[in-house]
Amino acid sequence: MEIELRFFATFRDAVGQKERVQAFDDDATVGDVLASLEAEYDGLEGQLLEDGDDGITIRPQLSVLKNGRDVTHMAGVETVLEDGDRLSAFPPVAGG
Repeated sequence: MEIELRFFATFRDAVGQKERVQAFDDDATVGDVLASLEAEYDGLEGQLLEDGDDGITIRPQLSVLKNGRDVTHMAGVETVLEDGDRLSAFPPVAGG
């Protein structure tokens, strides 16, 4: 299946582009995609997922949206993806 990936702020810098379409296995989850991205891009390594007491989770303060909906309100890293889904990753933002 093909997933549209969208990157913002420092994640866009790490990937070198705002959007891309990438093929994944038909049973891929959000966690699978994020792990794949961490492995592919040095600038994303350790920035998307963390290993905690409850297993692998999305790092705190990070927003990951599936088709505009926050995956933490779904099944988190276990959220199943379907062909044509859009996955957006927003790093923590600070400002003043």
